[in-house]
Amino acid sequence: MELQSKRLPNRPETSPFGASLNAESECMDQDLRGQAASTIARLDEAFASRDAARTADLFGRTCYWRDLLAFTWNIRTLEGRDEIREMLANRLPDVGAFGLEMDESFPVKPTSDGFEAWFRFETGTAHGRGCVRTRNGKIWTLFTAAEGLRGHPESIGRDRPNGVEHDAVPGRLTWLEEREREAAELGHSKQPYVVIVGGGQAGTMLGARLRQLSVPTIVLEKQARPGDSWRRRYKTLCLHDPVWYDHFPYIPFPPNWPVFAPKDRMADWIAAYADLMEINCWCDSKCRSAQYDDSKKEWAVRVGRHGEETILRPKHLVLATGMSGYPRIPEFAGMERFRGDMHHSSRHPGPDGYAGKSAVVIGANNSAHDIASALWEAGAQVAIVQRSSTLVTKSESLMEFAWGPLYSEDALERGITTEKADLVTASTPYAALGPSQKKITDAIRRRDAAFYERLSDAGFLLDFGEDETGLAMKYLRRGSGYYIDVGASQLVIDGKIRVESGRGVAEITEDSVVLEDGTRLAAELIVFATGYSSMNGFAADLISQEAADAVGKCWGLGSGTAYDPGPWEGELRNMWKPTQQEGLWFQGGNLHQSRHYSLMLALQLKARFEGIPTPVYGMPPVHHSE
Repeated sequence: MELQSKRLPNRPETSPFGASLNAESECMDQDLRGQAASTIARLDEAFASRDAARTADLFGRTCYWRDLLAFTWNIRTLEGRDEIREMLANRLPDVGAFGLEMDESFPVKPTSDGFEAWFRFETGTAHGRGCVRTRNGKIWTLFTAAEGLRGHPESIGRDRPNGVEHDAVPGRLTWLEEREREAAELGHSKQPYVVIVGGGQAGTMLGARLRQLSVPTIVLEKQARPGDSWRRRYKTLCLHDPVWYDHFPYIPFPPNWPVFAPKDRMADWIAAYADLMEINCWCDSKCRSAQYDDSKKEWAVRVGRHGEETILRPKHLVLATGMSGYPRIPEFAGMERFRGDMHHSSRHPGPDGYAGKSAVVIGANNSAHDIASALWEAGAQVAIVQRSSTLVTKSESLMEFAWGPLYSEDALERGITTEKADLVTASTPYAALGPSQKKITDAIRRRDAAFYERLSDAGFLLDFGEDETGLAMKYLRRGSGYYIDVGASQLVIDGKIRVESGRGVAEITEDSVVLEDGTRLAAELIVFATGYSSMNGFAADLISQEAADAVGKCWGLGSGTAYDPGPWEGELRNMWKPTQQEGLWFQGGNLHQSRHYSLMLALQLKARFEGIPTPVYGMPPVHHSE
């Protein structure tokens, strides 16, 4: 709990999003606001003219436009004037963007060669917010995001339901009776419009969003309760992201919630959230197969529930099974001979029962370190086999330099709500993110130089990303290859957890793991912390291999780095947006991404439910099937 009460050290007093409170005089502030207002007005006039060339000329030679639905009905980044001009020529006549005005809830922020300013806008179908950043008088980055559909608000705030009709109405139903009737009808006499596979955080967040938009939805959870996917993991699992980063939509965590939530508390929260948000969650319900009917534009989803089979016929199917697919278990010679316990980290029960035993963990990511640390605490002799280098970042350093400026108690005191922080995070195109992430990584490396030296001296192989842009970029590119240190690294430094690095596994014997150089590690337990395949593997199993290949790889940007093959795509593949398989969507990521992008996905589904035209611009070709 120490992180919750301490202020971020070594930071200047700042206004929201980084502008110094005393760096500019009032005159300078007014001049900056005038520049911002003028740029936003010119952008508004250019949109109103529906002239693609005139609008593109407002951008600099190097420029980016990241759009979340508002113009493209897609999650799309345009890079360079030519791409922007082409998109505008295609979409500007139909979008009807208008009413751009300064968003006074955000400050105008000076930059070294321009400014950052936020604005509100409307289109013919949506309302949203945007951010413009300039360099040398031209637009460098533009961000536009739909926040709601005109005429179809979420049932929140001023549009919340009344709850009771203040009148005498014979035969009226109570809230409970209405819920019971809905449960009896939905999936039986009335078909859902959307079926979500997965009742973890991703599925329940999207289910809550669709509930507030009055889209009939069923969430399928194969376990007994929502959140059981957390309950069934190893008992010492905790979140590595802090509470301010992890809130759920509509119901944030209470102020006494721990900074890093244990997995069972997280599971209880998901179950309670599903109840409170009135999500129609079918538990003990396994999705066995799904087939899409091109002529009817609907799915036939075969569900095993309570020993019976049910066919659901939604128009849209969402796979919310996490950002990863099936556990990846390598094949090693001799595995069949091993006499001890051997399993993937996803099936690890925890350290109980392994006191005094020899354990080998193959892998060096978050799960590997967590499992190894817990086994050591329980009295096991633990070795980690690190086959390739790992990015390690101390949790407190991430809090100071990465999360803290936007997601912390300090940020809240400066008026940066979770919603504002999410917008700021989303507003920088991935193509322009590298330099800022390298600065954060460089600052962390300076702060923790002695720590990294000791870890290297212990034989641990370190990296900071192939281009030294750190954890955030590695996460976006491959979703693996890193450890957020919460204590295990010190055990490595002290020699309490043995590390064998830079060599692969040659074979497994009855009682050991043999490395390529002949080193033999005694083993009564082997844990494969070797990651997961792409989540389109679920599509292959549920639908067909052809459908999975048509959709292609999920996650990654096309950076050309390890596990993220090119060509460059500029957005996360297939996440929260239309795919090449009609009616199939993917919802996943960490809690922050599941929260923010669940709204984007819900708005796309709501628009289709209401019959609003949704011409998708910029569907990328599929380059990788897995």
